[in-house]
Amino acid sequence: MKKISPSLTLLALAINAFAIGSTEFISVGLMPMIVNTFNISLSQAGLTVSLYALGVTVGAPLLTILTGTWNRKTLMVSIMGLFILGNLLSAFAPTFLLLLVGRVLASLAHGIFMSISTVIAADVVRPEKRASAIALMFTGLTVATVIGVPLGTFIGQHSNWHMSFVFIVVIGLIGLIATSILVPKGLPIPGKINLSGLARIFTNKSILMSLFITAFGYGGTFAAYTYLTPILEGTFRFSASTVVIILVAYGVMVAIGNSLGGHLANKNILPALQKMFAALALSLLFLFISASLASQALGLIATLLLGLFAFMNVPGLQLYVVQLAEKFTPKDITLVSAFNIAAFNVGITLGSFVGGQISKGSSFVFTPLGGIIIILLAMFLIRLAQKDQASKL
Repeated sequence: MKKISPSLTLLALAINAFAIGSTEFISVGLMPMIVNTFNISLSQAGLTVSLYALGVTVGAPLLTILTGTWNRKTLMVSIMGLFILGNLLSAFAPTFLLLLVGRVLASLAHGIFMSISTVIAADVVRPEKRASAIALMFTGLTVATVIGVPLGTFIGQHSNWHMSFVFIVVIGLIGLIATSILVPKGLPIPGKINLSGLARIFTNKSILMSLFITAFGYGGTFAAYTYLTPILEGTFRFSASTVVIILVAYGVMVAIGNSLGGHLANKNILPALQKMFAALALSLLFLFISASLASQALGLIATLLLGLFAFMNVPGLQLYVVQLAEKFTPKDITLVSAFNIAAFNVGITLGSFVGGQISKGSSFVFTPLGGIIIILLAMFLIRLAQKDQASKL
């Protein structure tokens, strides 16, 4: 049987990552339409983001544990099947409740995909190429931010939001076909995961603190980002078509920020993360000031700056927790990675919830302030981690 090229396997993973990355944040661009369709409040519509994140939080570690003995190719095909089912339900949901159910189903697929796709990417290439392979797989998520979410929003604005989810279903089907053809059958199977690893992980102070840093540092952005489209349309008075263009530009800035963040975090991770969080907090403050002044020019600059700094911390947060796992719990690196994915999404849930409460209690103009408070908590924890490291030297 002809051996499958690693490049083609990575392409299949990247297509799946593009589909999954597109659906994660698609409701941010569709939120005003969802509000009008179901006659709900903006904070209720925010549940399409926060419950999705909660599903990833639960799905990543739980399904990683339950599927440890599954053939990797069979598992990937099943994951994409679940993803397609969830988005089909969202696309044709007659009620807001069923829309939320569809979002949760898709989120469960998202969680376990992120847990195992990194391992598959590393398994199909030579050891010295693993970092490059993982980076290539994650380009699917970056491209989703730059193209998938704005394109999905454009489709929704020019037809209806249901068709945006149909678009994601089509991408998911392409990913499913690519997985069926291009992912090898004989990939290593982790086997049954030893649950004693849970005790090792959650009794380790350094790893536990790193998970909280991930949750707060990543999640602070979402207090404002979840409501970015209403802010752009309602406060800055940008037209719906202009918002799509701004979201594309935002995605480009995210891609630039991710690249810079990976470079900056190669050495002295904690000090680099501290600076990234400080820059993110300042960008949120600038967004609040711009929204308070209702200045379109300042609002555009603030949105682009937010894109630059919003996810710059992701490579550093991922690298930091893996390094800690290698040092303290080398038997549990996969499980620690799954919990870090969960922590990212705990942060999304927290941030979008805080933003929802602020928008319900006053106005979404004030949501960036909630994000700043969350990020300050991450900065405080980094300071504690640095002191802990210094005491052990």
